[in-house]
Amino acid sequence: MRGGEVVFGPVPIMSGKPGHETPVGKFRVAWKDQEHYSSEFAGMPMPNSVFFAAGGIAFHAGSLDEGSHGCVHLSDAASLTFFESLKVGDSVEVQALSAPAGR
Repeated sequence: MRGGEVVFGPVPIMSGKPGHETPVGKFRVAWKDQEHYSSEFAGMPMPNSVFFAAGGIAFHAGSLDEGSHGCVHLSDAASLTFFESLKVGDSVEVQALSAPAGR
């Protein structure tokens, strides 16, 4: 969003799996690394990383079929758009999706 208007999205994502939930709330982009490799998970590639929460939590390209360890996985194309659009210091907000009514 820019100026209250959606400029990109929605896009498919995969968030943290049970026990490794993605934090929700308002954050600021802390730093970015286009060719990042996880120091915690055996050098796993994290392309187009935009870090926003403590513990190395980022938006980055990753599996849309398997939950993460807290990061927000995006498609390659969406992660590149996030990487190119978000600047250090920009506000980001992660919201929990509510279950459909009746569940």
